[in-house]
Amino acid sequence: MAAPSPKTVSGPQPAPGPRSLTLLGATGSVGSSTVDLIKRGGARYRVEAVTAHRNAAELARLARELNVGFAAIADPAAYRELKDALAGSGIEVASGEASLIEAAERPAEWVMAAISGSIGLKPTLAALKRGATVALANKECLVCAGGLFMRTAAAAGATVLPVDSEHNAVFQALSAGRREDVRRVILTASGGPFRTWSIEAMRAATPEQALRHPNWSMGPKISIDSATLMNKGLELIEAHHLFALRSDELDVLVHPQSVVHGLVEFRDGSVVAQLGAPDMRIPIAHCLGWPARIDGPAPRLDLAQIAALNFEAPDPERFPALPLARRVLETGGAAPTVFNAANEIAVGCFVERRLDFAGITTLVAATLDAAERRSVLAEPQNVEEALAVDHMARSLAQDVLLEIAAKAS
Repeated sequence: MAAPSPKTVSGPQPAPGPRSLTLLGATGSVGSSTVDLIKRGGARYRVEAVTAHRNAAELARLARELNVGFAAIADPAAYRELKDALAGSGIEVASGEASLIEAAERPAEWVMAAISGSIGLKPTLAALKRGATVALANKECLVCAGGLFMRTAAAAGATVLPVDSEHNAVFQALSAGRREDVRRVILTASGGPFRTWSIEAMRAATPEQALRHPNWSMGPKISIDSATLMNKGLELIEAHHLFALRSDELDVLVHPQSVVHGLVEFRDGSVVAQLGAPDMRIPIAHCLGWPARIDGPAPRLDLAQIAALNFEAPDPERFPALPLARRVLETGGAAPTVFNAANEIAVGCFVERRLDFAGITTLVAATLDAAERRSVLAEPQNVEEALAVDHMARSLAQDVLLEIAAKAS
């Protein structure tokens, strides 16, 4: 099994004194959980910069509360509101995509990369290029440009720490042995709200039902991805890049309690797992304190109260997104970029009730087929190419949607 450069999975000890931090995507769910941990840490941390997409009021509140030096809002239309809210504070204010990159380039040792969507690619790469420790919570960086992302990290001597609970669990479990002794890595999936539903019932599922995740409190997009198991397919692609794993070295188990987040099987038959309550502050705290451990506020695991942990194989007929993701991983090139972009379009159409639940995966598969016919699946060599493929795939998905609608009418 090939291994990435050691600097992408480990790095230098933190410098003495307060740890300097930048939060890219400070007002989202991951950003809010990170802020909670930072405030509990007190003088241990100093926040250099914060960013948000368009929530100027919340960003201004956080900027003042954390006493940052720089605040950036992605949406230029929200700039005036942010500037007025921070008037007299001494905090620098900027807007637009360039401001997100500027925030990432500020001299913070540790960067939380929690900007959702492809807009997070350039800022996160900017943090890597200066050799920062990047706590990665942005799927697009690895799904849309994973090869480029990990090569950039290795070349700069940057450190990549996975924030997603499953990848963070694997990262922790891998420390139990040598990389060459790893036989298999297993990601767990809760199964989402439709784990026990029939195919017929799932076809009639509403967006409201898809958003009712049984264990995790998440945003709408990732909640629906969990309902289709599309999120687990995306995580397979991420794990491939993070840990230099082939498709046949990656597996998925459905685990409805969401207590075991990831497992690593070694050549001697030992299986090492990471367990914890379904609380994102656990993997964030691991990244925030790494390579040490810090106190965390998440609920402590009471296995006696839980009593039983169940596991089952995912059903490829009811959840076809997972085998589709396998195909994408094995195809490589730009296929993951198309897969991710088409899924975002499909989820949006489902929320708008322009697609039924089964139509999400149907649209993604049809978009991949169309992209393959057009021979546009060469691997992006830079971020501009990755974003161009992403844009093309979104347009193609809209065209395919029209074709699907025409056939249905």
